Amino acid sequence: MACKDSGSDRFEYLQNLVTEFQDTDCEESKEQVLANLANFAYDPRNMEDLRRLQVTELFLDMLTEENENFVEFGIGGLCNMSMERESRDEILRSGGIDLVKNCLSSRRDETVLSAITTLMNLTTASSRSLTTDEAVVQCMVRLSLSENPRMRNLATVYLEDYCPVEQVRRVREENQGQCQSALGIPLPKN
Repeated sequence: MACKDSGSDRFEYLQNLVTEFQDTDCEESKEQVLANLANFAYDPRNMEDLRRLQVTELFLDMLTEENENFVEFGIGGLCNMSMERESRDEILRSGGIDLVKNCLSSRRDETVLSAITTLMNLTTASSRSLTTDEAVVQCMVRLSLSENPRMRNLATVYLEDYCPVEQVRRVREENQGQCQSALGIPLPKN
């Protein structure tokens, strides 16, 4: 089924995707649908339809799944949707910050990168205390030491542009001398 340019055709296509996700028992098919929905969330023309179809809630629900692909596509979709103000506000009203923060501990780089970017997009004057709490800053400090340059750079930008300078300094001092990996798992001693 091809997605056409007219608004009603686009809505119908997106609605069919959501229905397919809900009706199928095949995990591989669900993964494909989630990936498609996450891609459609990149286009601002689709935001109103995606919100109307409650895709924001679908993506949030995926963040608690065991299937790592579901989590990756869910956070990727939220990352795309959170760039738009109304969708961002819907994620905030739904209590999505904690679910997004949980994705920072994923073993998948793409999931962590999307989680960091989503937290950036969710940071507002009223949400800043939640998106820059002590645990997030500690995690970002560890991620800023990652061997993955994308992870290291994004975490550094987060620390520099979103977190209070004094808080970052304090966490760095507390962590100085501790032998930790980027995920906070102690490294074996030689």
